[in-house]
Amino acid sequence: MTELSPILIVDDQPDNRKELTQSLKGVGFPVESASNGLQALDKFRTTTYSVVITNEQTPGIEGKDVLVSLKKKSPQIPVIVIAANGTVHNAVEAMHAGASDYLLRPFSVETLEKTVKKAISPLNGNRQSRNNRKSLDDPPIGKKIITHNRKFQDILSRARSVAPSTATVLIQGESGTGKELLAAYVHHHSRNPRAPYVAVNCAALPDTLAESELFGHEKGSFTGAIGRKIGKFELAKKGTVVLDEISEMPLPLQAKLLRVLQEKEIDRIGGTRPIPIDARVIAISNIDLKTAVTEGKFRQDLYYRINVIPLTLPPLRERKEDIALLAGYFLKNYCLANQKTINDIDDIAMKMLTNYSWKGNIRELENTIERAVLISEGGIILPEHLLLDITENELESEASFSVNAGYTVREMEKKLIFRTLEDVNDNRTHAAELLGISIRTLRNKLREYREEAGVLIEKSAVQGIGTNIAAK
Repeated sequence: MTELSPILIVDDQPDNRKELTQSLKGVGFPVESASNGLQALDKFRTTTYSVVITNEQTPGIEGKDVLVSLKKKSPQIPVIVIAANGTVHNAVEAMHAGASDYLLRPFSVETLEKTVKKAISPLNGNRQSRNNRKSLDDPPIGKKIITHNRKFQDILSRARSVAPSTATVLIQGESGTGKELLAAYVHHHSRNPRAPYVAVNCAALPDTLAESELFGHEKGSFTGAIGRKIGKFELAKKGTVVLDEISEMPLPLQAKLLRVLQEKEIDRIGGTRPIPIDARVIAISNIDLKTAVTEGKFRQDLYYRINVIPLTLPPLRERKEDIALLAGYFLKNYCLANQKTINDIDDIAMKMLTNYSWKGNIRELENTIERAVLISEGGIILPEHLLLDITENELESEASFSVNAGYTVREMEKKLIFRTLEDVNDNRTHAAELLGISIRTLRNKLREYREEAGVLIEKSAVQGIGTNIAAK
């Protein structure tokens, strides 16, 4: 896996720089920062950056805009402009000056992460095309769909069968279940897999810019429209338009989208004639759109129009057989990315991963494994490396027991082992089977607890082994 160049944050407000730095580092990006435009240009001369994020009002380039100055030096660098009080005029100007995206505060860490990844992806795509490109069925690291789950495999089979058609696909599921990956999967199995794949995050589009972004505008059609802009539907040509978080689309724009889907044509803002489009549409939502229709937040006619091929992804807690598979995959990737050698995940740690509720689904599991790789100093991932929030852990063990807030992962592990031994009358072989670990691992754990407690546990003890040690 190639190492990503750092992201450069340019902002004269220390609190803003700190917030952005912590947010991006928290999701795994390397980050550097500059307090003004002059400092940013100095850094730019000596360091290669993957993305630049700049405040719209950042001073310090002798009156010149940071975006324009950076673009003159490196036209290919993606620049994301952040504004506290954005306007249509400012946003259009930024886009025409070369900004890859325009974000209005406040925004979530997830929105920031998606925007950065979207800005980086064209660079990765160009780099891949310059090299010997892999087949479409062999996507790059981090972009594979991995599953042994029968329900998920059935969904993939259905996706492959409908992919060659032009039918609209609606993908629903909880956040982090892999909806964007499935959208890309449909595109790669379509009739035009090498045609453009254009993804739009509807939640990140300012209401005043959304129509222009999707359908384009003509020069002079509104204040700040200094040239013609081609919208996402036209850019996609015979490829795919992905409308992510479509539930966040304003109702007036939903009506216009409905017409586009019905008529297969768009109207640029200020245009004089309709323009036919031939792109396939995939809509994505992390909320139940049927419920949104009932609540009056989503148009019923648009719901029926996009719900031609419905694909609903199961949450990770319903795909328990995939947890070990995915954990091993992420372990390998993050060991490569961080030049670490970790060969395995401890049996009890794996049991904890399997029984965790995973409210953030695959994204949360990936973050957990990445963190564990960074924390671990040995050749194996242990329970204490997972840092799971045990107050939200719905442990599903045959030897059920209560876990109070404040328990550490190690204390919970010990409690589980002792309670299981107690329930099976200290039969270690049976306890190991229930815990899903080897008898050797169980013996090693008991030896650790014995050494910690400073007491001797006789191998032949049958009564009170768990209770007595736990009380020490």
